[in-house]
Amino acid sequence: MAGPLLLRSLWSSTRRSSSSSSPSSLSPTRFFSRTFAAAPAAAASATPAPYLDPSRLRNVAVIAHVDHGKTTLMDRLLRQCGADLPHERAMDSISLERERGITIASKVTSISWKENELNMVDTPGHADFGGEVERVVGMVEGAILVVDAGEGPLAQTKFVLAKALKYGLRPILLLNKVDRPAVTEETCDEVESLVFDLFANLGATEEQLDFPVLYASAKEGWASTSFTKDPPAEAKNMSQLLDAIVTHVPPPNASIDAPFQMLVSMMERDFYLGRILTGRIYSGVVRVGDRVHGLRNKDSGTEKIEDGKVVKLMKKKGTNMVLTDCAGAGDIISVAGLATPSIGHTVANVEVISALPTVELDPPTISMTFGVNDSPLAGRDGTHLTGGRIGDRLMAEAETNLAINVLPGLSESFEVQGRGELQLGILIENMRREGFELSVSPPKVMYKTENGLKLEPIEEVTIEVNDEHVGLVMEALSHRRAEVTDMGPVSGTVGRTRLCLTCPSRGLVGYRSVFSSDTRGTGFMHRAFFAYEKFRGSLGNVRKGVLVSMGFGTITAHALMSLEARGTLFVTPGMETYDGMIVGEHSRDTDLDINPVRAKELTNVRAAAKDENVKLSPPRLMTLEEAIGYVASDELIEVTPKAIRLRKKYLDVNKRKAMSKKPKE
Repeated sequence: MAGPLLLRSLWSSTRRSSSSSSPSSLSPTRFFSRTFAAAPAAAASATPAPYLDPSRLRNVAVIAHVDHGKTTLMDRLLRQCGADLPHERAMDSISLERERGITIASKVTSISWKENELNMVDTPGHADFGGEVERVVGMVEGAILVVDAGEGPLAQTKFVLAKALKYGLRPILLLNKVDRPAVTEETCDEVESLVFDLFANLGATEEQLDFPVLYASAKEGWASTSFTKDPPAEAKNMSQLLDAIVTHVPPPNASIDAPFQMLVSMMERDFYLGRILTGRIYSGVVRVGDRVHGLRNKDSGTEKIEDGKVVKLMKKKGTNMVLTDCAGAGDIISVAGLATPSIGHTVANVEVISALPTVELDPPTISMTFGVNDSPLAGRDGTHLTGGRIGDRLMAEAETNLAINVLPGLSESFEVQGRGELQLGILIENMRREGFELSVSPPKVMYKTENGLKLEPIEEVTIEVNDEHVGLVMEALSHRRAEVTDMGPVSGTVGRTRLCLTCPSRGLVGYRSVFSSDTRGTGFMHRAFFAYEKFRGSLGNVRKGVLVSMGFGTITAHALMSLEARGTLFVTPGMETYDGMIVGEHSRDTDLDINPVRAKELTNVRAAAKDENVKLSPPRLMTLEEAIGYVASDELIEVTPKAIRLRKKYLDVNKRKAMSKKPKE
């Protein structure tokens, strides 16, 4: 209600501006009745601009292999359309994404180009985050397939392209990094024909095979429809790519007149607004204040989850979230106001009683058990220690990330199923940064049984190494049950070999760090899920034994000096240890119990050598990813906010000996 001061100022200002009117026509009573009678009419004239015409919308996903330039390309497109970016890789909003230089979660933004609104979706390239790609390709009508003009299509290019073709998208091929000295027009033609073969092998339709090709340098910020390494100054921009999107990507086929329906593809939490549900509007128009409800498909039919109303409508423009009052069919929008629906559910008008079909996701291939940290050093670093807290956090993760399944296990433990080590490693890293302490089992592969045959997940691996390292790599992978499908020199480079193999997922667990040391950091390895195939038998010798501590306390340099000859150490003097903690790798295939806390005996005889003079070799300090790949079936990883320790599952040496005599699974 307007306050008396505001009414008085309105009255006095109107009197001043209407001095020519007769006093009787401006009596306070008549003035206020006329002002507030006109207010609804004024409000009606200020109604928000109508929703966008679907013919002016284009929904596009950017898909590619890891490191082929998706996020840099998104930066350049945003800048071209006037967005003010705070830093490079502006779409990577998660701290771990910026640290590691990879995209972990899909993100949506919109840009305006020549009276059209382009909704762009940036997707991860790593196969471990394939669930992020699967759930967003249903939102779009087109895709930009970014391929490195030097490397050509790789394992994960095939993975993301297969998802796009399955949904009937017609990709635009963008050959990126053509400014590199090694890239020539012949190289680009060769890559283009490889991509064409890939399309054909994946069962693309005639229309999909007729894809437009563009050449670009996302780093320099230009795209061209013809091959060039240095376009003229006036063409050094992304306008040709944006024009190609408007021309080749069809507008959404959506009905404005039908009732409002939206399939939720992304979800995030806000401290004030609660759940923010993002998805593409399949039909109808939604306005702030509309009554809506959440629906989901069950085996018994459609089930209503919750009734509510739209409290806020939001749309990402550039890097900012903008409030809007109204949105129409075909647009990608964020809705706040419902507390229960999550990804895969439908938000619709109250008269709609059927849910939209959900996205089919590939099954998880790997599982790890998360439990309470029960080591002697537990509770020193973290703030979330109990099984209940860990369970709540994992369930919240499973809601926002459909590619992860969480199953309650025995004694406050949880089985977490996912796509790969990297995906679960990112989850563990996020949890330890949030103050969680937990113990994590080594990854276990998820087998299938069909017609009495045991099947296991097989991955397609592409490896590029210097010729002198081929023998080492082949030997290591033969122990891991890999089979070579193709081998040959890398075109355009001398002394490099490319290997294509199929290998069981369990054989690749922990291989990345071995591969890096075998190739002296010069090799490239890319992998993606291929298929479930017949079990290939037990693995060969892929790891040595370990050095296990049998003392509690602070590790001393004096003790480590005599233990160095036994193998590679994982610890430094001054670290804490306990019975059953793994402090190094043995030089032989058996485990060895050692005492790393042994102190120097004090005598009354003077000694020239002091502890400070001890020179030790640098230890091998494990990162979380290395630890996940390293631990064996009878070992665990202890994860705290400040430390990552390896330990035996059974800390007591006698219990370990008793359990080692039991037959293994």
